[in-house]
Amino acid sequence: MKLVRRHGRKTITLGAALLLSSGLCALGTPQAAATEPHLEKVIQGGQALFAHETFGGNGMTCQSCHVDGGVAPGKLPNGTAIPSLANAAAIFPRFNPRANKVVTLDDQVRNCIARALQGQPPAYGSEQLTQLVSYLASLAQGKPLDMNGKPQ
Repeated sequence: MKLVRRHGRKTITLGAALLLSSGLCALGTPQAAATEPHLEKVIQGGQALFAHETFGGNGMTCQSCHVDGGVAPGKLPNGTAIPSLANAAAIFPRFNPRANKVVTLDDQVRNCIARALQGQPPAYGSEQLTQLVSYLASLAQGKPLDMNGKPQ
């Protein structure tokens, strides 16, 4: 069945128009962009912090270990391989055996900044922590919720 629409002297094949628009949508970025401008601004702020902020620590940033903005597997300074952060927001809260308690993504981010970066973690409820957690959530957009699951 061929869907055709006449508009004045122009004839538009709707199938071709749908195919073209579908293809254009598929050219988007791997992480889903927020449609709300205020949320997008917060996510971009988190991405900038992730890439550039040392939090007054040892000169490292989140991206020093979590390469490619966290979407690829990374490495600790000692060479130990670590998983990507692609599903980090989907697997928290989770049980942390070292701490012997359940931790949230906010807790994990703060702990990583304090330990790995030897920096001053952003306070709970702060704009910086909200930005970082929002950025990580954008990486997990579309991933299934899997509390206490394995990092990918």
